[in-house]
Amino acid sequence: QLQLVESGGGLVQPGGSLRLSCTASGFTLGGYSIGWFRQAPGKEREGVSYISSSGGLSNYADSVKGRFTISRDNAKNTVYLQMNRLKPEDTAVYYCAASTIYRGSYYMGYPYWGQGTQVTVSS
Repeated sequence: QLQLVESGGGLVQPGGSLRLSCTASGFTLGGYSIGWFRQAPGKEREGVSYISSSGGLSNYADSVKGRFTISRDNAKNTVYLQMNRLKPEDTAVYYCAASTIYRGSYYMGYPYWGQGTQVTVSS
C-alpha cells in the first residue's frame, strides 16, 4: 500500500522557520515527482512547490519564492520543504502528493496524498 506521511509542522512565530518532511512507505519515492500543497480554512487548495523525480526540476508558487526550498533525498525516501521567513498567511495544512509524471501545480494529477501537517504562524 502506497503511503505518504508528512511531518515537521507546528506553531512558529512570524519570521521563523520550519522544515517539513514527506516520507514514503510501501514504495520508492525516487520514482515519483512530488508536490507540496496547502489549504487554509475556508480557502482553496494552493500549490506551493514541486520537484521532479530526479530533483533536477523544481518550481515554486510566487507567494513562497525566495523563502521556501524544496529538496529530496531519495536514499532516505524523503522530500523536504524548508520554510524560512514564515508569515501568518502561510498558516495552513500542508500536504505532499506523489505522481509518476511531473505535474507541477496540477493537483488533480497527483494520485497519492498524505494526511497533512498543520503549520501555524502566529505571535
